Amino acid sequence: MPMRTSLPGSAAAATPLRATESGAATNPSPCLPDTGFLRQRQVLAFVPISKSTLWRQVRARSFPSPVKLSAGVTAWRAEDVRRWITEQGRS
Repeated sequence: MPMRTSLPGSAAAATPLRATESGAATNPSPCLPDTGFLRQRQVLAFVPISKSTLWRQVRARSFPSPVKLSAGVTAWRAEDVRRWITEQGRS
C-alpha cells in the first residue's frame, strides 16, 4: 500500500492511501493528529465552519489563535484544535 509523504506532525503525515478497483488512490477519512501543526485547510477539514467564520471566531477569541511559523505560514496547534472540539461537545 503506498504511503503519502508530507511534513511530520501534519494531519496528512503517513496517511495510507487506499487503491480502488480502478487503481486510483483514495484517502481514508482524515485523522486529527495528537500533536503538530495544522494549516487552515486541515483545520477546516475537522471543523465544519467557513474560512470567514474561522477567522471571525479567532478575532472574537472563541477559537484558538494560530501561530505564525514564518512570513507566509500560519498554523494552529493540533492540541488547541482538539481541545476546542472537545469543549464544543460539552456546551
